[in-house]
Amino acid sequence: MTELPGTSGRTAGKALPVLLTVDDDPGVSRAVARDLRRRYGGEYRVVRASSGDEALTALRELKLRGDPVAALLADYRMPQMNGIEFLEQAMDLFPSARRALLTAYADTDAAIQAINLVDVDHYLLKPWDPPEEKLYPVVDAMVETWLASPDAPVLDVRIVGHRWSAPSFAARDFLARNAVPYQWYSVEEPEGRRLLDAAGAGPDDLPVVVPPDGEPMRAPSQAQLAAAVGLTVEPSTDFYDLVVIGGGPAGLGAAVYGASEGLRTVLVERQATGGQAGQSSRIENYLGFPDGVSGGALADRARRQAARFGAEVLTTRKVVRLEAQGSARVVHFADGGSVAGHAVVLATGVAYRQLEADGAEEFTGRGVYYGSALTEAAACADKHVYIVGGANSAGQSAVFFSRHASCVTLLVRGPSLEASMSHYLIQQLAAIPNVVVRTGTTVAAVRGGEHVEELDLRDATGRVETVPAEHLFVFIGAAPRTEWLDGVLARDARGFVCTGPDLLLDGARPAGWRLHRDPYFLESSVPGVFVAGDVRAQSVKRVASAVGEGAMAVTLVHRYLEER
Repeated sequence: MTELPGTSGRTAGKALPVLLTVDDDPGVSRAVARDLRRRYGGEYRVVRASSGDEALTALRELKLRGDPVAALLADYRMPQMNGIEFLEQAMDLFPSARRALLTAYADTDAAIQAINLVDVDHYLLKPWDPPEEKLYPVVDAMVETWLASPDAPVLDVRIVGHRWSAPSFAARDFLARNAVPYQWYSVEEPEGRRLLDAAGAGPDDLPVVVPPDGEPMRAPSQAQLAAAVGLTVEPSTDFYDLVVIGGGPAGLGAAVYGASEGLRTVLVERQATGGQAGQSSRIENYLGFPDGVSGGALADRARRQAARFGAEVLTTRKVVRLEAQGSARVVHFADGGSVAGHAVVLATGVAYRQLEADGAEEFTGRGVYYGSALTEAAACADKHVYIVGGANSAGQSAVFFSRHASCVTLLVRGPSLEASMSHYLIQQLAAIPNVVVRTGTTVAAVRGGEHVEELDLRDATGRVETVPAEHLFVFIGAAPRTEWLDGVLARDARGFVCTGPDLLLDGARPAGWRLHRDPYFLESSVPGVFVAGDVRAQSVKRVASAVGEGAMAVTLVHRYLEER
């Protein structure tokens, strides 16, 4: 592929539409490209190729980059692949690009055949001198037609996947939770198949992710995906004043206050900032937001605020071990890397418990989802959605999906919502006509083929009812997931981390405690390691209290650092 001098292809970051010419005769190729550039070089990018294969390779690259192609001019008589065969294949990649065949007078019958076979817009006889009479009017008409319905410029990440593929859902959910704009294409759609063809990928490679730079990735890991879309995955140094583990409200609060008060701060997050709260479709009782705010929006604001104060935010870094090395606190990652700091704030929050129903694990990501999974909202249009759980997160999700689904059924194990859900939310649900609350009900089994197709629901008497369903969203209980801290920090019987007064048994300090003071209120059994938010034993499971504990932890970190 040859790009003419002076045609960089981008103006102020915007891709110029492409005029592509294909001719195996170098002299003819240079001549047509020269004439095109003379007239259209200011607004179009002129690209030339010497064969059909070379031109198709160029079109695939343009497709992956999301660059628009306005017109294709192909010579009829070329070896290996003639102009008609090229234009026929090019249509699969850029169906809206206008097409013209360059032909000698003796081949006018072939030109007419091309118009009938591959919907060629024009044919041009060689030679086309003078271009003002024989070339430009034809190209003007092609460009004018294309401008009436051009290819939309692509500035976002593109994902090609299968509607009921768990890895495809995971990629979409990861980008959505990290506030990365993307465009979704099903392999069943023509544009999805075009992108797969351009990437040289097949059904076994899904999802295929095409970042703005156009370099496709086949079934990428979350770390690869994060790096490709510009999220930070590597720390800038190996030692900080403060290492925050977990990017939920407590961790974000600690990062904001730590960085704003001059501490070199890094926040380490396994998947996406926001935690459970970030998956909430609407938080209506958070101070300062009288109209409510989505968990994702709140998390995004906090992340940007932390970054503005200078905190680093690392994503896709799973912490697997914590150790004290002298005065340093070292955080080890699953990939073998590590960072260290003078102090650590542990704010890993909690995770939704897995649904213990036959088939639930098999269909995770294919109809069974943990958390709101807001990316599924469009797919729930006019469907019957089931939600498992009786706390605020489940209620907020029911309110959200009621705007999309024909019916939302909230499945609650207990006899009522009053013991677990805020009063304002209970009132909201009662006022929504397409929300049904079924108490004393659990999910006994999940069944289907390619995706969830039906649920077995068991009531308080043991009677089982089978109902058709495609979407089941789960919000049941909370587990701290602190097994990796076994033998390092003191935890209670349920795995929540003990702090402050809870560590003092009959007035005795924790085993191995070497300081001449009691642990601070949010300090763990290891000096300099503080705990904030839902992962802390005896904490109040609310967003506002988690943010407050994150801020309080930083105050105690300062006090700890002053002792050293």
